Amino acid sequence: MAANSAYLSHPFKTSVISSSLAIAMGLSLAPQAMADDSELANIERLEVHGQQTENRNTLGSAENLLKGQGVDFSEAGGVSALPILNGMMGDRIKVLVDGADITASCANQMNPPLSYISANQITTAEVIAGVSPVSAGGDNIAGVIKVSSLNPKFGESDSIKWNSGDISTGYRSVSDTLLLGTNATVASKNISLSYQGAYEDANSYKDGNGDKVIDTLYRAQNHALTAAWRDETQQVAIKLTHQNIPFQGFANQYMDMTDNKSYGALARYQLKLDDDGEFSAQFNWHGVKHKMGFFTPEKTGKMPMNTEGDDYSYQLHWRLPMGDDSTLLVGQEYYSYQLDDVWPAVPGTMMAPNDYININDGERRRAAVYGEWQQDLSPSWWLSAGVRFEYVTTNTGEVQAYSDMPMMGMPNMDAAAAQAFNEMDRERNDDLIDATLLARYQLSANQQLEFGLARKNRAPNLYERYSWGRGTMATTMIGWYGDGNGYVGNPDLKPETAHTLSAAYKYNGDSWQVSTTAWYTAVTDYIDAEVIGSFNRTSSADGKRNILQFTNLDANLYGARFNALYQFAETSTGKWQVLGKVNVTRGERDEGNEPLYQIKPLQTELALQHQLGNWENSLSWQWVATKDRVDDRRLENETDSYSLLNLNSSMKWQDLTVTFAVNNLFDSYYELPLGGVSVAEFKADNTNGFKQIAGAGRSFELSASYAF
Repeated sequence: MAANSAYLSHPFKTSVISSSLAIAMGLSLAPQAMADDSELANIERLEVHGQQTENRNTLGSAENLLKGQGVDFSEAGGVSALPILNGMMGDRIKVLVDGADITASCANQMNPPLSYISANQITTAEVIAGVSPVSAGGDNIAGVIKVSSLNPKFGESDSIKWNSGDISTGYRSVSDTLLLGTNATVASKNISLSYQGAYEDANSYKDGNGDKVIDTLYRAQNHALTAAWRDETQQVAIKLTHQNIPFQGFANQYMDMTDNKSYGALARYQLKLDDDGEFSAQFNWHGVKHKMGFFTPEKTGKMPMNTEGDDYSYQLHWRLPMGDDSTLLVGQEYYSYQLDDVWPAVPGTMMAPNDYININDGERRRAAVYGEWQQDLSPSWWLSAGVRFEYVTTNTGEVQAYSDMPMMGMPNMDAAAAQAFNEMDRERNDDLIDATLLARYQLSANQQLEFGLARKNRAPNLYERYSWGRGTMATTMIGWYGDGNGYVGNPDLKPETAHTLSAAYKYNGDSWQVSTTAWYTAVTDYIDAEVIGSFNRTSSADGKRNILQFTNLDANLYGARFNALYQFAETSTGKWQVLGKVNVTRGERDEGNEPLYQIKPLQTELALQHQLGNWENSLSWQWVATKDRVDDRRLENETDSYSLLNLNSSMKWQDLTVTFAVNNLFDSYYELPLGGVSVAEFKADNTNGFKQIAGAGRSFELSASYAF
């Protein structure tokens, strides 16, 4: 994917989307905004590519689309990896799916928000790392990822007719994966009806040595139905969703997903106001029934865990022009999340006679208001300032252990912990105040400086606060880090408060495009963990793991990115360009400068890209440095440096697009720096301790998409 047309939609967007600023997205990320931000800002400035990226019929999980846009991932199941921005993962990132806030209803976060939408269903993706406008969302300190599939298409006629559709299929050899996707729309000029569907089935993949990376198999399907109506000034859309994942292996967790069924409903209303203003209202519900256990001989056991979660929310937003040069964004939002997490008893085992109640009628509620002012100060300066206030309350009911009796003559730690938990006042209330200041200065027609300063907050999730078990088995069921350790909640956790400073420079010339960003984040009351015990299920020292309790401490994260694109030739053979990227991130605790967990080492990429008409090619070389700064508290493994060579070729002929790729061309063996340890391999053979999960070996991949 080379040359300029590909550049606009793919390669250079990595640097901009993962920029800590992405200031120009302040307008486009105003929830449900219907107008282009260029209509609101009169100053001359660069067009910043990739801030709202259209999908190109990518198949598979949303991870496959966002990786190409600068988002790292903490490996988990095949469709459930957790995104990482600026060295921070999970709930520290606000992920919005069609503007809805979906909570991971699982002690291991096996069903994060991005798992509920497939790549071919995504029409646009927006990512802001670090300094995100308050209108983009709250309750996060790392940034915002916004993916959208709700994009009604209308026709020209008064009657409903066929509008557009496509069908896609793909195959990956390394995991024997089959992928299917389809989209179809019928519409008139006032009514739109559409369906989006995706299916994916994969076996466990093989590493560069040809060995199976056990317990990485999965199957998933997502479906969505959308109906919309519009007239000259307003639009109404209703979307219904369903997901079914009958199984998904999690090599770096003690449990697997044995079922995940969800249903969702969304209603959105948009109204154009006088003087080019806009109002939007959205109401959301998402419910999930999630089960964990074991389903494959690749990781055996018997222990059911059942979780049910429901998200309810609404968002009201206004965009009000305040003259020719300024705009006011205001909004009010409410979110309510309910969770029940019960582990049924297993008669005849130590997991009896009671059901283990981990979270009982858990509640997490957020009420938010915000105001954001955007102003063209001069032909060269643009400024945005915003304040957001959120009131967060959490609570949960009484719990119980499997048994109140001593265990094999030893004190029952879980029974004592349940009693202490039930006797305490469990309601907690937090006040979150976010403030952002964004500025852009136009140096010239093709050069731009951006600056950002933000104070952002995140309140603890229910598992961080209310996971009460103290025994080895109970604690190892908690945690989304893939490290094999056990975790204990802390009801007295404080919200995280992050202060971020960021600066960026962008140049867009005829042959050169350059983007460089530097950022620094100081986090007060960072939710980390302290060691409170250890366990070892083997006779070898390599089998040791820690039991940790969530705690607040102070931390610092900082980094820089550099991206450059150079078009060096345009001849009868096509357009030729070179893309280069460098990304470095560091994270450490204030006390002792100890490294934080899962910080990616230095990464570089160099790609040769070519385009001739509708034929696009890319040969990319990726190098990742040795990971030797590791978190000793979590017994994090070091990983060796590695390099990968990837080949991609795509041809479009009329309505048919065919893509062929070879990933990891030389079949190199490497370990994933953010992959965690292989619990599945440890359970199969614990003589080697907890080894890091290996990455995928050489994979031949073929996909085809036909539009009709």
